[in-house]
Amino acid sequence: MSCFLTNSSVGKKVVMSVTGCFLVLFILFHMSMNITMLFDWASYNAICRFLGANWYALAATVILAAGVAVHFLYAFILTIDNYRARGKQRYQVTVKEKGVAWSSKNMLVLGIIVILGLGLHLVHFWSKMQLVELMGGHASIVDGVAGVQATNGAAIMMITFSKWYNVVLYIVWFAALWFHLTHGVWSMFQSVGFANDTWYPRLKCLANIVSTLIFIGFAVVAVYCFMTSDALLIEEMIAAENLIH
Repeated sequence: MSCFLTNSSVGKKVVMSVTGCFLVLFILFHMSMNITMLFDWASYNAICRFLGANWYALAATVILAAGVAVHFLYAFILTIDNYRARGKQRYQVTVKEKGVAWSSKNMLVLGIIVILGLGLHLVHFWSKMQLVELMGGHASIVDGVAGVQATNGAAIMMITFSKWYNVVLYIVWFAALWFHLTHGVWSMFQSVGFANDTWYPRLKCLANIVSTLIFIGFAVVAVYCFMTSDALLIEEMIAAENLIH
């Protein structure tokens, strides 16, 4: 079984599909969590406190990191295999379509942009939140603002997205993720056998819907924070979370 998953092209695509499905589900959860900010930042902070550096959140973080690593590693291996076998063609598509989508020909490039965006996200948020708790701290300095609790995701988000360039960088990241998912979601199902004439257009439609919902969900929250953030609101968020601690 292990040889099938590591040596055969089909096995590698199955690994890509399983890890991809897991990552899409996580992204949907993360987006749903972020949308809470649009309605009640105190509730968003309650979710951050519930997760934090608890054992279940740490276990999920380790699993997520492993999923990202395996997904990216197998994507790289498949790309190299495809270059060797068919030149610059990245993915073998069993169902022919009119034209070839740009995203399907640039999945590795899009994946690299997504990974770079993830690194930026880790610097802006994970390093100020869960990492601080793991290091035994409770508060940190976020872009010059002192005393921000590690569980104060609302304040950290407001401070981060109060900078226009951060909003632009994240929207570029979300756009790359949209392109990546428009191909990746339907390809994920195709790799496990849903590639007939009936399901192909349905899966393409599903991929576009899921990708668009994810893009809009994340982008709206970033823009909302940029439009509504001000010093008094951030001070209120910091004071409210400090009272809890």
